Amino acid sequence: MAASQEQFLNVIDRDEAEDRYLSVIQPSVLEAERVPLMAALHRTLAQDVSAPIDVPGFDRANVDGYAVRAADTFGATEDHAICLRLNKETLATGVLPHETVAAGTATAIATGGVIPRGADAVVMVEHTDTRGGDVWIRRPVAPGVNVTFAGTDIGKGEIVLRRGECLTSRETGVLAALGLAEVSVVRRPRVAILSTGDELIAPGSPIKPGMIYDSNATILAHAVAEQGGEPVTFGIAPDNASQLRELLLRALECDVVLLSGGTSKGAGDVSYRVVADLGQPGIIVHGVALKPGKPLCLAAVGRKPVIVLPGFPTSAIFTFHEFVAPILRKLAGRSEVHTPRVKARLPFRINSEPGRTEYLLVGLVQSPTQVDVQPVNRQEPSEFAAYPMGKGSGSVTAFSRADGFITIPKHREYLEEGELVEVQPLGLGVQPVDLVIIGSHCTGLDWLVGQLQQEGIRSKVLAVGSQGGLSAARRGECDIAGIHLVDPSTGKYNTPFLGTDLELIPGYGRMQGIAYRPGDRRFEGLQVEAALANALADPDCVMVNRNRGSGTRLLIDQLLGAVRPSGYAVEARSHNAVAAAIAQGRADWGVCIATVAQAAGLAFLPLQGEQFDFVTPRSRAERQPVQMFRQLLARPAVRAALARMGFAV
Repeated sequence: MAASQEQFLNVIDRDEAEDRYLSVIQPSVLEAERVPLMAALHRTLAQDVSAPIDVPGFDRANVDGYAVRAADTFGATEDHAICLRLNKETLATGVLPHETVAAGTATAIATGGVIPRGADAVVMVEHTDTRGGDVWIRRPVAPGVNVTFAGTDIGKGEIVLRRGECLTSRETGVLAALGLAEVSVVRRPRVAILSTGDELIAPGSPIKPGMIYDSNATILAHAVAEQGGEPVTFGIAPDNASQLRELLLRALECDVVLLSGGTSKGAGDVSYRVVADLGQPGIIVHGVALKPGKPLCLAAVGRKPVIVLPGFPTSAIFTFHEFVAPILRKLAGRSEVHTPRVKARLPFRINSEPGRTEYLLVGLVQSPTQVDVQPVNRQEPSEFAAYPMGKGSGSVTAFSRADGFITIPKHREYLEEGELVEVQPLGLGVQPVDLVIIGSHCTGLDWLVGQLQQEGIRSKVLAVGSQGGLSAARRGECDIAGIHLVDPSTGKYNTPFLGTDLELIPGYGRMQGIAYRPGDRRFEGLQVEAALANALADPDCVMVNRNRGSGTRLLIDQLLGAVRPSGYAVEARSHNAVAAAIAQGRADWGVCIATVAQAAGLAFLPLQGEQFDFVTPRSRAERQPVQMFRQLLARPAVRAALARMGFAV
């Protein structure tokens, strides 16, 4: 036996033991395999998932009623109903519309039906009466009411799930909504489990004096499964070196070998002796300064971990979670598990419809001890702010990205800004992330977040617009806010809005412009001024707007001035949703960034180059994840990749 193998029970510090062991085995994520969607639960994604379709794939009615032009309903009351002529067709689910909803007309439509061209809202059937070929409207609707527009939930090409995410029922629901029957996941590490000791018998066997039931095999097998591994049980090995060696040679076909018992230096303890002779480098650590768990033995054959846990169940499971679980999670591509928290404050007032209980999906972000609001109840401090996800009841992505939900009682019309709420966790509970990003949406930022994910930094991204991001940063509720705001008086981007409490992280340039379908003569081959004049002069030329609070909306309003063209009231929440609306034919033009328009196959008229930057609260600027984000942006390879994507660096 080599001299290096004789240093048994040479007790060392826990961190030193871990560092020494990891430097030898160097665990890395296992290879990918494709599995049926029905077998993907609790598996880890091996690659990012981009949406192959828009979800929903068409403009969809949310209620039974009548598709209308919202402007035709303005002024309607119970005492003064407005009469609209009914079109001949009735749109059930799965039926494509053929008639346009012209001014003064309406089309009957079922929940889930395709919105016909010309309509921009649906009046609920409860608020109407029909007489002959007419429908009488007793309550007005605004543009977009009771309609989910194509691509509002997921835009084609949008990254909806990222490599390294563990698939729960929420994520598999997203994959099903995208029509994916298979998914690429990380292969589960196969873990051989052996119990050793002449005194052990399997559960279910008759007990004899001096014998004990083997509980470690069950504990460890289930613990392995919880960490994303596949347990392979090899039964109980007696305290016999030759028999144990035979079992271990078979067990080495797995990715990891776990033994329990026989790791001390007693006369009957043979596990560490057999392991020492299996192959190089052999035993790396034997004895760690832990209570319980001192006799832990960490060995390897090549880079394959062979670990001998103490025989006592408490010691075995403790040392498993300290030393084995991180290795298995690394092999399985899983992130570390965090304890969920459920108390949170609202960053702004939330309105609700009285008369019914409302369940509101929220994302949790860590906030400073003193939130810059006037909370209703300061007796109970909270570490978190709860941001409503804001995509509506039919959104699969909102559900997959939410940390939990809050319940608004039926007698409440609103929840106050700063109010303390109870968050009910979803799935395995709240898992605080490393980096919180709130602000404007950008595909370049999506890519950067993916790069950080590969480096072990878990991020939460909430797209609330540039102004919402600035507000969140000033309250200290995010680490980074993405913004692209121009100061009209100076023409400068972003820096005029910082103040003394925020610090700029320079980002990259991007081009905003008018997107339209190729071949549209109102835009094709023209300069922006002429194309815009054509669009505004044609009442049938429909635009798609951006949400208020976004930097793009500010640009649009500057472009249009006091003019409000058809479609102005319909707000898309992202560049992808704008492109989807145009590609689907619901709208004819809109403003988005060039990279998204090109990815959607749309034509593009450059409008204005802009600077997309990031700001961080000075109180968070020195956090390691923020520094890693800075360093990532500064890498030449990253700048080159952003340039290839169409951004100016």
